[in-house]
Amino acid sequence: MDKPLQRQRARDLPKNSTNAGRHLWYHLRAGRLGFKFKRQVPIGAYIVDFVYLEKRLVIELDGSQHMDNKIYDTKRTDWLMTNGFKVLHFWNHGVFQQTPSVLEIITSALL
Repeated sequence: MDKPLQRQRARDLPKNSTNAGRHLWYHLRAGRLGFKFKRQVPIGAYIVDFVYLEKRLVIELDGSQHMDNKIYDTKRTDWLMTNGFKVLHFWNHGVFQQTPSVLEIITSALL
């Protein structure tokens, strides 16, 4: 995918984000955890759900659609890790059911 198209797609994705994505973004945005996260950011050939660039931490939310894209997700995670990113995966339902634990795991990964 060429860069301008990828950037446009990244800009459009938040409009169509999942409920879990919006819920987690509420807790991550505006430095609420003390870190400046960005969402739907192009990195290489991929667009990640959330990233804190200073510590190279990527957060990916997985739902039922990810069961069909397991090979793609594995390739993306491998590429990100090879390029120095730490990647955390959370299931959509876990973001709702265990929000404090999810936020604690994210914070611990940044300290």
